[in-house]
Amino acid sequence: MAQQEIQQELSVDQYTLGLVGPDQEWAGTVADGGTIETYTPPGCWGPMITPSFRGGHEVTRPIRVENAEIGDAVALKIRDVEVTSLATSTGSMRERDEAFDADPFVDHRCPECGTVWPDSVVEGTGEDAIRCAECGANVSSFGFEYGYTVAFDDDRTVGLTMDAEGAHELATDAEEVMDIPEHSRQHPILLYEPSEMPGTLGRLRPFIGNVGTTPPIELPDSHNAGDFGQFLIGADHDWGLESEAELEARTDGHMDIPEVRAGATLICPVKVDGAGVYVGDLHANQGDGELSLHTTDVSGNVTMDVEVITGLDIDGPILLPNEEDLPHISKPYSEAELEMGRKLADQRGVDIRDDAGPIQVIGSGGTINAATENAFDRAGKLLDMSEGEVRSRCTFTGGVQIGRLPGVVQLDMLAPMDVLEARGMAHLVREQYGL
Repeated sequence: MAQQEIQQELSVDQYTLGLVGPDQEWAGTVADGGTIETYTPPGCWGPMITPSFRGGHEVTRPIRVENAEIGDAVALKIRDVEVTSLATSTGSMRERDEAFDADPFVDHRCPECGTVWPDSVVEGTGEDAIRCAECGANVSSFGFEYGYTVAFDDDRTVGLTMDAEGAHELATDAEEVMDIPEHSRQHPILLYEPSEMPGTLGRLRPFIGNVGTTPPIELPDSHNAGDFGQFLIGADHDWGLESEAELEARTDGHMDIPEVRAGATLICPVKVDGAGVYVGDLHANQGDGELSLHTTDVSGNVTMDVEVITGLDIDGPILLPNEEDLPHISKPYSEAELEMGRKLADQRGVDIRDDAGPIQVIGSGGTINAATENAFDRAGKLLDMSEGEVRSRCTFTGGVQIGRLPGVVQLDMLAPMDVLEARGMAHLVREQYGL
């Protein structure tokens, strides 16, 4: 990837065809301390039903960050996430076995003419609307097991599920309603017009489902995680991996953690020179765990500032959520709490360690237990602590939260600030929480 002009503000509206990796074309170079603005298409469902995609998302081309070298980290300070879609469709998925080989997100083929990753055209609406450009067969790998269509209010504060008539009306103008960007190559999922669960009201709070840095090997973008990545092990396609050890090259960009939203800071590993920051898979809302495996995919704009943390060699992401998103037990101590703690320390003759800050270490794996073990390992390496100390601190001043089933977690703790200082990230924690 060649050097490019360094820009203080970089806008990106070009996307990959479902892949992340070191061979993808750069979108540009942003200054260390600069600002990235992206205009992203919907994530999961659109690419899933578009058989030319090699992965389940449509993310931006990678962005080179000035000064970022392998073994550093990049802090992404998310300033704004703006939804531009007016509606979307989602639900739990049904696979069409005849339209793929081993993995319905990756190795698509036409069930009639056998063309792999075929071009496709839209004919009408409904689940048989995506047709092979060669032979005209229904060529999508997915349908809905249970699906619904959601329309948003003008302020994107609430969403309401549609009946059959409302879903069909939106489907007839799907690209415009979903605001599919000019350079996007996906079919809009509104075409499927699902209409179960009509009249249900939901609160909206947008976040980024897939954001991070480029892994040193090429992966389907939806599989850049320890749980989805399991499907690559032993797979007989171009992105198959031989072992779990090869999957350790991932950067866990695909997290689906709803706290990755405006106001949060995400610290990501640098595993290729230049970092290769990418953004995609915006969601209008989601409950913890993403229990349907999918949620409200939308187009939108993301603005974030970047900062290189030299020498912060981490294996996966660290999240500094908005303070209101932290569990009670791991929020920063108030002045009143600190005063009570100091009085208790005086009474008991103990030197209190009262300078601590919240962090969330992200872990991923084939199961929730495996993801938690991965987070323990990452936290131990980050903080130079034994697993016993990590477990104890996370029990007494933190916990574990589920980002996505089957295997993405956030490991919460209040970490000693002197340790964070030694790792070069204390200033980020102090800035995030006003410490």
